[in-house]
Amino acid sequence: MAPKHYDAVLLASFGGPEGQDDVLPFLRNVTRGRGIPDERLEEVATHYRAHGGVSPINEQNRQLKAALEAELSARGIDLPVYWGNRNWSPYIPETLREIRRDGHRRVLAVTTSAYSSYSSCRQYREDFGVALRETGLEDELAVDKLRQYFDHPGFVRSFLPSLSEALREMVAAVGAEKTHVFFATHSIPDADAAAAGPRPLAEALREQTGAEPGEQNGSDVYSAQHLAVAELLMAMVEEGSDVGWSLVYQSRSGPPSVPWLEPDISDAMEQKVTDDGVEAAVVVPLGFVSDHMEVIWDLDTEAAETAEELGIRFVRTDTPGTHRDFVAGLVDMVSERLAQLDERPERAGMTDLGPWFDVCRPNCCAKVMRDGTVKPTTSAVDAEVTPPESLR
Repeated sequence: MAPKHYDAVLLASFGGPEGQDDVLPFLRNVTRGRGIPDERLEEVATHYRAHGGVSPINEQNRQLKAALEAELSARGIDLPVYWGNRNWSPYIPETLREIRRDGHRRVLAVTTSAYSSYSSCRQYREDFGVALRETGLEDELAVDKLRQYFDHPGFVRSFLPSLSEALREMVAAVGAEKTHVFFATHSIPDADAAAAGPRPLAEALREQTGAEPGEQNGSDVYSAQHLAVAELLMAMVEEGSDVGWSLVYQSRSGPPSVPWLEPDISDAMEQKVTDDGVEAAVVVPLGFVSDHMEVIWDLDTEAAETAEELGIRFVRTDTPGTHRDFVAGLVDMVSERLAQLDERPERAGMTDLGPWFDVCRPNCCAKVMRDGTVKPTTSAVDAEVTPPESLR
């Protein structure tokens, strides 16, 4: 997109409960429209209830907001930062009302998702469009979204210190040949992965690999982005040349009859121990920005328990959080879009897949519905597609 004179930044995230009484209402928000009974939601609620009903994601976003404000101020960029969530307070609509009350008109949204899929990319844009419509601000406020940043140097480099330290520790203990790095990300349905597009890139990857969408070799764009970053990180760490690695998935949900991206991290660890005699697992939460509940439960709890049962060493590396490289990288990408700056940074990307698009291409990050049809991606709720005439 051409640079614009933005006057506010919106940090947009998933949201999470902040007490035991919030847990079920939060999970109802997350699963709205799916008809999931409270009895089934309580199975997931145990993850939160074991931690006092509090998800760490909200406090992490408060810290990230403060870090963004500090970095913008240090660069002399006069932009206020607001925060809004998809599934818990502060909700995106109420934050947009606050932004408008404060007199702002053009908003640039930074989301806490780095990769391309419906829930991590396009759904945020739809959320902004729906929120503008619900609040009656369609003709008063414009909201654009920052590009996906999976291979931006700031995001990639924020994983390096912790990964290097973990590899040094494990290689010293058991040797490189007995150490394996598991790059973990959120699983999504195979059909959603196939629809993540953009279609031309997905087709090109499929032609190169000869594989169908959903296979681990990255024939879908979602997996391909993760694999590209994982390969890059292993090449960047001194200890990575002789250590094996693989991409694994976690946090799948839904009926077993619906295929999701595999292998599951616990299954992958067991196979590596059985087939290759692996004695140490280094788990990198590559698909996540912060230590929210799915990282704490699925990795720090369940995957760690699997490693203990297998009798192998286990270490989980850091998420970007408020790492200085990550925060600086986000502000770099904000700066790319600011017309008011005399000098803007180049659109940086460290893999052949990036830098990613500022605006989603037609049919990318599509949502596959329960009946197998693909949700249209050019509706009026796509806020960047048809900005109000008064704000063009």
